[in-house]
Amino acid sequence: MAFTHDIIIIGQGLAGTALSESLADAGARVMMFDMPLANRSSAVAAGAVNPIVLRRFVPSWRASEMLAIAGAYYRELELQYEASLWKPTQLIEIFPTAQEAGLWRLRMKEAELQHLLALGPGDDAGAAILPQPYGSGIIKRCATLDIPQLLRVHREHWISAGYLEERMVDASDVREIPGGVEVHGRTAPHVVYCAGPFHQVDGLVPVRGEGLTVRLPGLDVRSMVHRGLFLVPLGDERFRIGATFAWSDVWSGPTEEGKRSLLERLSRFWTGEVQVLDHWAGVRPAAKDRRPILGRTGEHTMVFSGLGSRGALLAPWCADHLAAHILKGEPLDPEVDVARFRV
Repeated sequence: MAFTHDIIIIGQGLAGTALSESLADAGARVMMFDMPLANRSSAVAAGAVNPIVLRRFVPSWRASEMLAIAGAYYRELELQYEASLWKPTQLIEIFPTAQEAGLWRLRMKEAELQHLLALGPGDDAGAAILPQPYGSGIIKRCATLDIPQLLRVHREHWISAGYLEERMVDASDVREIPGGVEVHGRTAPHVVYCAGPFHQVDGLVPVRGEGLTVRLPGLDVRSMVHRGLFLVPLGDERFRIGATFAWSDVWSGPTEEGKRSLLERLSRFWTGEVQVLDHWAGVRPAAKDRRPILGRTGEHTMVFSGLGSRGALLAPWCADHLAAHILKGEPLDPEVDVARFRV
């Protein structure tokens, strides 16, 4: 039968936005449905892009490959939407102990990390006022992605073009038809759920993350800083700090416990004035094995989820990979295929 579209996407968070762009760039006719919901993580994400697992100072999953794709991907979207989205920066890792400082020096000698790690203090003079009794390290090739701005400009464009409709989609709204599905009067061979923790799938573990937007008078740091939590500069002495991780009671929203934890961790390296401007929370769609979750969940249904706390880094590769699977029949990488949780 003739379909109105090639793909229907449910959800316009970071995953849905990236997938829609990859599919549209390949010439597919895409229709999206989305209704912004409370506790969605993309709306409050700080957008820190970091290729290193900081607890062990090792590269994150396929870090170099993901970085190369992400930078080009988001710069292309900047040109397309005439918006500032991607900001390359460095990350200053303040060592809390002599042991971590020693481990960093060992990691710097490894071939895979030589181009990513350096010793501090680096060239950000504003960070010199932060206490660093055991020194600091520099992670190169980091960046920040303005995810709320990306979602905003994408949404405005796609709504005006008639490709996105602000409408809830319940399970009963997805109706199987010969060769595909129908959703609110639109038809396609496939529907892809990009609804994060709002759509349960094998291997998905919802995680609540909380953060604060603060003003720290007297701190003029251009780089991201990490010392038990991330400090992401916004300008005018304003910063996003976070985040907490909670695997229970994930839908509770911001909590006083989370706020106290963040401020206590901040006090370990900033003893000046702290003005709390905002307290936010979001539920991340994490995976049991910390890999993205892509692929088929039914004859005509698919999923794109599981980006966790590294969504800004992983989303472009995942979107292109799933688009190639849908449109060209290319096989999914077993490391990200949702089928791995059904073995």
